[in-house]
Amino acid sequence: MSVCLAVDIGGTKIAAALVDCATHQIIDRHQIVTPKSQQPTVFSAALASLLTPFIANADFVAIASTGIINNGILTALNPANLGGLNRFEVVDDIQRITNLPTYAMNDAQAAAWYEFISLTPNNNTHNMLFITISTGIGGGLVLNQELQTGPRGISGHIGHTVVDANGPVCGCGRQGCIEKMASGTAIGELGTTLFKRPYNGKEVYQLALEGNEDAMDIIHSSAAAVAELIANLTISLDLDVVVIGGSVGLAPHYSEYIQQYLNEKPKLYRPRIIPAQSGGDAGLLGTAHWFARQESHT
Repeated sequence: MSVCLAVDIGGTKIAAALVDCATHQIIDRHQIVTPKSQQPTVFSAALASLLTPFIANADFVAIASTGIINNGILTALNPANLGGLNRFEVVDDIQRITNLPTYAMNDAQAAAWYEFISLTPNNNTHNMLFITISTGIGGGLVLNQELQTGPRGISGHIGHTVVDANGPVCGCGRQGCIEKMASGTAIGELGTTLFKRPYNGKEVYQLALEGNEDAMDIIHSSAAAVAELIANLTISLDLDVVVIGGSVGLAPHYSEYIQQYLNEKPKLYRPRIIPAQSGGDAGLLGTAHWFARQESHT
């Protein structure tokens, strides 16, 4: 039995799990809060503490990480999302900690792959987009039933697609990226401006659920922007299915709001919209499945 030590590195948490590669089942799992320190040594020490108890039972390591993974190095279009870890050599660092073969991919790409192989049946789905809407906005593309990673690791980074050329400046340097317009962070920023005190995205969403019309307008603005993004990508890539995930994407009624705005568009712009099925472990399971195939050929 081949066992993968899967690692999911996010902006708020780092999760690690032993995954049985034959059954795709999680055997054991732990997580920690992502260190806020901007020192790579602090981050590396946190990884070592989390991963060490798993090493003896693992055959290889598969990482799903926020940001761009290019030749094992973690970078970002928006460096602020990484808390100072831009250019962090994540594969070399974890390989040093574990002394195991180590692979890495973007977390949304990993989640996209697991959502795709979980579709029932998936043999009629050729082109799928996965969108995760949470602190930021990420994505993964499966085209002709193959996950797209890209030679530089940026395929699917749809969060930095412009939906309003006159919108606010994004951390990537462009104006009006959907991440800056529709993410949980953006929802919180709009709430803070509107209500004149600090709000995060979850708090604004809760206000909307309680019937606050101003908060509801913010949520609808987010969903409308995501619908516009989906329409643009559908007409470009001939999408069959769009899977919606993330803490905002899976919040009550959010997918319904997206569907509402898509329904206003011509039929060709309206792919099937479904909620993500794999929950918070899609990144762990996706990277384990993806790289288990690579391990089997080594």
